[in-house]
Amino acid sequence: MQPDFNLTNPGATARMAGVLYLIIIVLGIWSEAFVRSSLFVPDDPMGTTANIIGAEGLFRLSMAADAVMVIADVALAAALFLLLRPVSAPLALTAMLFRLIQAAIIGMNLLNQDAALAIINGGATLAAFEGAELDALASLSLVLHGDGYDIGLIFFGVNSLLTGALLYMSGYFPKTLGLLIAAAGVVYLTGSFLVLLAPELAGPFSMAYALPLLAETAFCLWLLIRGVDARRMGDMRREMTYA
Repeated sequence: MQPDFNLTNPGATARMAGVLYLIIIVLGIWSEAFVRSSLFVPDDPMGTTANIIGAEGLFRLSMAADAVMVIADVALAAALFLLLRPVSAPLALTAMLFRLIQAAIIGMNLLNQDAALAIINGGATLAAFEGAELDALASLSLVLHGDGYDIGLIFFGVNSLLTGALLYMSGYFPKTLGLLIAAAGVVYLTGSFLVLLAPELAGPFSMAYALPLLAETAFCLWLLIRGVDARRMGDMRREMTYA
């Protein structure tokens, strides 16, 4: 007999997961697409430095947004584990672990963004470097920050494949959601490995990330609005208990 995690209100858990997902989507898009991408100028370290100096408060807010996003992601990993455990406890646990690894990488990756800010602000430890060198080091830190995101998405891609499979098999979530999330996993894995193996192809492939945005937004809205089919989930939990 499998142990029971006493998920007495799956509807409330699903909606909490939806709220957490919404926080992750909003903060992630804001900090990456609206802040960092607007401040970072490829192949122009001096321009990047000038942009960050002119919007240091916004840059710091993007770091705080990422930190909150990581906290929400850890909580979401636990909530999705509880919701998907009745389908397959081993698969749900594995999916949760891959999502937690991704969250840990994103959290540690904040050090690269913090390093860029520390370099720009200077200090005694950086006195040996010239202005142009400091600009280059700051830009390099931001490049590494972007690479860290891509590395994290490798693990999130695996999580998405497993989550998609669990959603598809569940019977209490639409199969279409499962297919969309699994397809998002393929995009994440493909994009991240292109960055590592064939960087010249990563740029043209970036348009494909519209699919994960659609898939995750659809999953988020389903959790918020429809929640979960508690009757079917209860049936599967009973089957699991007596298996």
